[in-house]
Amino acid sequence: MLRKASTLNGYAIQATDDELGKVKDIYFDDEKWGVRYLIVQTGSWFSRKSVLVSPYSIVRVDDADELVQVSLTLDQVKNSPDIDAHQPVSRQLEGEYSAYYGYGHYWSGPYLWGASGYPVLPLPETAGVAPLDMRPDQVAARAVDNPQDEHLRSADNISGYHIAGTDGEIGHVEDIIYDDEAWAIRYVLVDTHNWWPGGKKVLISTQWIDRIDWTDNAVQTSLTREQIKNSPEYDETSPIERDFEVRLHEYYRQPGYWD
Repeated sequence: MLRKASTLNGYAIQATDDELGKVKDIYFDDEKWGVRYLIVQTGSWFSRKSVLVSPYSIVRVDDADELVQVSLTLDQVKNSPDIDAHQPVSRQLEGEYSAYYGYGHYWSGPYLWGASGYPVLPLPETAGVAPLDMRPDQVAARAVDNPQDEHLRSADNISGYHIAGTDGEIGHVEDIIYDDEAWAIRYVLVDTHNWWPGGKKVLISTQWIDRIDWTDNAVQTSLTREQIKNSPEYDETSPIERDFEVRLHEYYRQPGYWD
């Protein structure tokens, strides 16, 4: 199912032994367009403000009760490497995080989730054991000393970025649309109302995005403003069905990601 990233905000994270906290944002990969982590605002049971939860550990998302069930314990999360949710996450910190939980490195192969497909895998017995018996503060300190390879970005931060076509600004980013099975980002939701009177909301596939300029807060696409203006309109009151996706891709004469 395709859904807006913002719809997860406020969902409770249910560990195996208690509630961890609430989802406040997601980190996504600006290279391969994958949802890498949920950013969780913890409760009062420990002092840290934010922790990362990977899709590796997600068992299911319950929309009726607005909760995300994970295969982690409170202690596992409490002792995991610390993060600063206001800063991009480095590859070094991700490596420490993956080692702590016993996950593989998703960047180790050509696919969205590494050497193979989506990682629906049981956690190994070593999950939750800090590498080389390092304390969590030592793990975090080692990551801070190696801040290279920043490539994860906040979904909240990209909201409001300008959409730039080949002939000028088209509108602004309102949200991102992801697949809750593959945890792949399929589209950027664009609001064009500030570009022309009577504007509409449209979807732009991440396959059609050339680059994101994090300095100028802009998303660059090779589409023209006229193409965007005449593209199929996104209806927020209806789920995104494959028929709509086919129509959208046919309009732009682009192959679908499902092909």
